[in-house]
Amino acid sequence: MGKDTDSSRQSFDTRLKQAMDRNNPDRAAPAAQGSGLSASDMSALGVVLRAGTEMVSALAVGVAIGWGLDRWLGTRPAFLILFAFLGGAAGVLNVWRLVRPLDTPGDKPGL
Repeated sequence: MGKDTDSSRQSFDTRLKQAMDRNNPDRAAPAAQGSGLSASDMSALGVVLRAGTEMVSALAVGVAIGWGLDRWLGTRPAFLILFAFLGGAAGVLNVWRLVRPLDTPGDKPGL
């Protein structure tokens, strides 16, 4: 248990390097150069993909709930329309939370 083999040492070094690269984007930039994108471009692409996913998933959940309620209660499109709007609003709210600037202590009015 106390013995360190070379393979476990190399595995630890590899995992340590990966963790350091995740915490310091400047160190990870050479890995992304092979694809022609910088680390900041990859980060921006990640935010765009996440924002799109947030919108689509919230809308899909809202439509699914509305459709299920309409089927269960025997109403036509009432709940489908209502929950489609609620899902869209939830998606917009999620994207707003994603892209809004972080609050700084000086931004809030004094109490």
